[in-house]
Parts: sequence; C-alpha cells; structure tokens
Amino acid sequence: MADALDFTEKQTILAVDDTPENLQLIHGLLKDDYRVKIANRGEAALKIAATLPMPDLILLDIMMPEMDGYEVCRRLKADQITAEIPVIFLTAKVEIEDEEKGFDVGAVDYIAKPISPPILKARVRTHLMLKGARDYLKDQNAYLEQELERRLRLRLQKPDA
Repeated sequence: MADALDFTEKQTILAVDDTPENLQLIHGLLKDDYRVKIANRGEAALKIAATLPMPDLILLDIMMPEMDGYEVCRRLKADQITAEIPVIFLTAKVEIEDEEKGFDVGAVDYIAKPISPPILKARVRTHLMLKGARDYLKDQNAYLEQELERRLRLRLQKPDA
C-alpha cells in the first residue's frame, strides 16, 4: 500500500545537460523511481517543459552552448505554464556568486558536480514532496474559496426568518 505522503509515483523529471554522459548518469540514477525525460540544449528543455506530461521537477546544468542554464531558468519562471516547476541546478560552477545567481533566477536548490548519487536522490525526493504538498494546498485553497462562495450565495438567497 502506498504511503499518502509518497509523491514519487509516476512523477516526471526533466534532466537538461549538454554532456551525454551526465544525462546517462542522471537517467540511470532516477529511472527506477521516476519517468526521466532528457534534453541536451536549453531551447529543447523549454519545449519539453511545456509539453504534457509536464515535468514535476527539472535538473538543469548551467554551462551549455547557445543558452545557459540561468537563461533557461529565467524563461521557465517567466512563463505562466512552467513557472511552478521546481528547478535544481546541477553544475560544476561552485563559486558562491554562481549559487547566489542560481537562486536569484528561481532555482530551489543547487548541487555541485561531481554528483553524489545519495544527495541527488534525497534532494529530488525532498523537492518533489514539497511540490506535492504545495500543489495539495493550492487545490485545497481553491476548493475552500469555492465552498465559501457557494455558502455565501445560499445565505443571500435565504429570506430572513
């Protein structure tokens, strides 16, 4: 029986990196627990991110040709369709300024290469659980707002006794 807080079933991760070996490594580490889509360029990542089924999380390299990861993240966050997808940077850029810039453009986490498999898996799991909880609360708020409106309409329709 699945745990009610286990949000990993059928979740989709988009891995974006221009190095095939890195994509193979990420795919190999995550394929047993998640659907893993891959992109080797920023432009391809933007298209895949906006295509159903949309990813629940994006693992994004920074240093890529044509469009770097910072720009990909900026564009994801600027698009209403993809803005809520959490982005984790996976990168060889380890300076504090690089991390700060990553968070400034909208990333939820920053993992330095070389990738530690247990750290990658734990952070992916954590951010997917956080996203699941955030989505649940968003749905609950929408339901409560509708219920409040319904009750107010009923109250206004009733004549005073």
